[in-house]
Amino acid sequence: MGFSLPRLYAILDAAQTGDRSLTEVCEILLAAGVRLIQYRDKHSSSRQLYEAGCQIAEQVRRAGGLFIVNDRADVARAVGADGVHLGQGDLPLELARRSLEPGKLVGCSTHDLAQVREADQSSADYIAFGPIFPTQSKAKPDAVVGLAGLREARQATRKPLVAIGGITLATAREVTEAGADSVAVIADLLKAADIGARAREFLRVLGGS
Repeated sequence: MGFSLPRLYAILDAAQTGDRSLTEVCEILLAAGVRLIQYRDKHSSSRQLYEAGCQIAEQVRRAGGLFIVNDRADVARAVGADGVHLGQGDLPLELARRSLEPGKLVGCSTHDLAQVREADQSSADYIAFGPIFPTQSKAKPDAVVGLAGLREARQATRKPLVAIGGITLATAREVTEAGADSVAVIADLLKAADIGARAREFLRVLGGS
């Protein structure tokens, strides 16, 4: 396939940046070498999502990275993002794709093999699968799939596969060894005492941007 994801898929979750602003954390991640940022915000208004998304899009663009908006295809289009990431409860994938400009990326979350197989037959550019480990990033997380589940998901699709859910610096390598092309991280990046240093460590362990 012609499309490949950066090894580290950093999720900029508005609920987990603490005292720092979204743009400050984004700048730290980009300066550390991160080249894929997903903006995730489950609580802000559409106007707030748009305003923050415009700022983050510009930061990522200057760094030559990829910027993905979580859930909201309309916001992704409005801010000129590189794509949108859809959950199982969001707009149907093909409908979301039609609402974006041609060439934009559409990824989707999956939590079991049936969903992976369905996504594999869709026009999704990449598939996220998880949670691999227990996670605190969702109020009602799906069932943990584990590394064994990830290996099965790898066999079920040839599309780029993103592992997500409870992944830390200590487990990142085994996740890629189980078949993930990219590793999505929220808490172990954003809760680190030194976010930039932690991001550089992830990139070192994962072997590239």
